[in-house]
Amino acid sequence: MPRQPRLELPGIPLHVTQRGVNRCAIFLDDDDRHHYRRLLRDACRKHGVALHAFVLMDNHVHLLVSAEQTGCVSRALRQAGQSYVQSFNQRHGRIGTLWQGRFKSSLVDSDAYVLRVIRYIELNPVRAAMVERPEHYRWSSVHTHLGMAQDPLHTPHPVYLALANDRQERALAYRTWLHASLAPDELARIRAHMAQEKALGNPGFQSMVEKALNRTAAIRPRGRPRRETGRDMAVD
Repeated sequence: MPRQPRLELPGIPLHVTQRGVNRCAIFLDDDDRHHYRRLLRDACRKHGVALHAFVLMDNHVHLLVSAEQTGCVSRALRQAGQSYVQSFNQRHGRIGTLWQGRFKSSLVDSDAYVLRVIRYIELNPVRAAMVERPEHYRWSSVHTHLGMAQDPLHTPHPVYLALANDRQERALAYRTWLHASLAPDELARIRAHMAQEKALGNPGFQSMVEKALNRTAAIRPRGRPRRETGRDMAVD
């Protein structure tokens, strides 16, 4: 059965994750990470994709991106991913695939969930026990959001820019948000929508996505669908 197209709408952010095959490392050193960043920057510029948040872990990446035309994100990540595999294999003397299939993606409701997803992305190294604080991890957009650096790869999302009028005040507001506790249900919700590649947001947002794409946008309960009985249908 052919796989369905991604849930993708112009201007709506996509939370993207891509892993190494069999969870293998996709970055072996800083040179690998620098090269991936360059390829990603060039591909995003070519295809009109804005990168709002990122983290480069050892065996996977998380990105928050948006584009004004459907399909641009897929083309940009395909270009960057294919070029990276070729250079990685040549540099490290290996052959074969590096990525675990195509990347996963989840549409994100800008109004309610963009800052939550950015926080989720930038806290990855903390959850992995690689660092104590997110700003201690080098390969992340957190340094731009905290006003510690300027990164040509990064385009601040309008929701982040709306935190304050001044750059310094904006960074301070985001720091408070970043270091607030990440609720377990928030973590589970983001992961569940990514796993099923659905639209993360409130019911109104999901309804809008469903009407626009004529596709289911909400996640399904785990497990096999329960068989309907006469009693079930009567209650319904």
